[in-house]
Amino acid sequence: MKAILKEIKIKTIGSAALEPLNIELIWEEPLSIRVQGKPYAVVMRTPGEEYAHVAGFCLGEGIVDEPEEIQNIAYCGGEDTNVVTLTVVPERFSKILHILDRKGFVSQTSCGICGKELIQDMRQHIEPVPDGPKVSVEKSLNTLSGLKELQVLYQKTRATHAAAIYTQDFELLSIAEDVGRHNALDKAIGKLFLDKRLSLGKILILSSRISYELVQKAARARIPFVLAASKPTSLAVELASNLNMTLASPNYEGGVNIYCGFDRVA
Repeated sequence: MKAILKEIKIKTIGSAALEPLNIELIWEEPLSIRVQGKPYAVVMRTPGEEYAHVAGFCLGEGIVDEPEEIQNIAYCGGEDTNVVTLTVVPERFSKILHILDRKGFVSQTSCGICGKELIQDMRQHIEPVPDGPKVSVEKSLNTLSGLKELQVLYQKTRATHAAAIYTQDFELLSIAEDVGRHNALDKAIGKLFLDKRLSLGKILILSSRISYELVQKAARARIPFVLAASKPTSLAVELASNLNMTLASPNYEGGVNIYCGFDRVA
């Protein structure tokens, strides 16, 4: 199994410590994701939970819609490699040829197009999420405040993002950490997707800001409510509004800013 933390020796300036110190840093390595045996994407990530990572990533990309469409997920050459292949069932393969050709899906063609075109393209691939339950602002804030207590790697390194998925009653379903906020969300979603429990996820808590890519991934997972530590981008709000989602973040007065999906807030 690959290492997640790496110990190095450092020197500090402006502190009482004169001797070199040993600290732990989060490990970062590339992961090559292959679909049907062919290269599809390379992401920089924290090693671990590769199968969940790839499953969540492929759900977000539109390569799969249901876990039953996955025929196999496997390392190429053993667990010590940084290459994982996902194979879909034959019936699904015929439906995703345009995605595998990198011609039809927005995450592969977003460079050079405007926000309006981006949202129109996404609406062709992602249906608006159902209304879902109303969400307590107070409970969601408390959940965000307690997120760092669940971040084992962050406590050691101060260098990871986290994504946590909860039921409508704030029961924790899945949590993942990674150097990349996109990877953390892919892993958290992928674990539930493979366990066939993703439909229980109604609330997403993020340690980062909300970009449009994270909205895309949450929408593909059918999660209607997203609360993050930092504000969303304008494009994320526009996309979430089009997909019937609620985006929120804390404000300086101790409350919550709701950017869209106001009716979902209790």
